[in-house]
Amino acid sequence: MSNYNPQEALKQYRQLGIESEVNHASPHRLIQMLFEGALGRLAIAQGALERGDVAVKGEALGKAIGIISGLQASLDMSAGELSDNLSALYDYINIRLLEASRQNDSEKVAEVIQLIKTLKSAWDEIAVEKS
Repeated sequence: MSNYNPQEALKQYRQLGIESEVNHASPHRLIQMLFEGALGRLAIAQGALERGDVAVKGEALGKAIGIISGLQASLDMSAGELSDNLSALYDYINIRLLEASRQNDSEKVAEVIQLIKTLKSAWDEIAVEKS
């Protein structure tokens, strides 16, 4: 009988894979990973809302808000109007997520998912244009 929990081992392996990807990622890829992480947490939160799982909803929305705040903090505010607009959008997104959490409203989460998908799509296009 093994002393190892296969699920925990898999979790650790995945975490190491993510750390390795982060260590070798370009700044552009890091932003893509943040968008992907936010979308993943939002999907978890939406599912938890539908199931009525308050604890998972709170944890997932908290992590999503943290990621959005990280995206906002990474903006170069000296870049002008685009950075100002993105910062305002990130503020709006975080407000909507707080409302979604407080009101148990999966439609607000769905709205944010669409906003993040739009931002991610635009960010992904930048990589294509540079290639």
